[in-house]
Amino acid sequence: MRILHTMLRVGNLDKSLAFYTQVLGMKLLRRKEYPDGRFTLAFVGYQDEADGAVLELTHNWDTSSYNLGEGYGHIAIEVDNAYQACENTKKLGGKVTREAGPMKHGTTVIAFVEDPDGYKIEFIQKKQSSQ
Repeated sequence: MRILHTMLRVGNLDKSLAFYTQVLGMKLLRRKEYPDGRFTLAFVGYQDEADGAVLELTHNWDTSSYNLGEGYGHIAIEVDNAYQACENTKKLGGKVTREAGPMKHGTTVIAFVEDPDGYKIEFIQKKQSSQ
C-alpha cells in the first residue's frame, strides 16, 4: 500500500494551479472536467503519480470558497533552504504566514505559507548530513 494523493477543494482553480505550479514549482500532471457533475479535478505534484503522492485539486464549479474546518493541519514540503523558499514565495505573490526559523522546542528550520484558499503548507528545511 501507499498514499496516492491528498484532495483539497479549491474555490478558484486557475489561482490554485498558478500557486502550486508557479510559486511552489509543482507540475500539472493531469486535469479533467466533469460537466455532468459540474466539477474539475487537477492533479499536481513534484513527480509522476506512479512515483509519489500528489495533490488532487477539486473545483466544484458552483462553489467559490470553503470553510477549512478544524481538522486540517498542513501539507509538508521538504526544501533545501526554507529562508530562500520564503523569499521566492513572496516574490511570486505568495503569502508567508510564518517566516523561516528554528521550530519551537527544536532545531529543525521550518516556515509556513498559505495557498489562495488558505490551506497551510509547511516548508521543512532539508537537514545537512554531517561528514
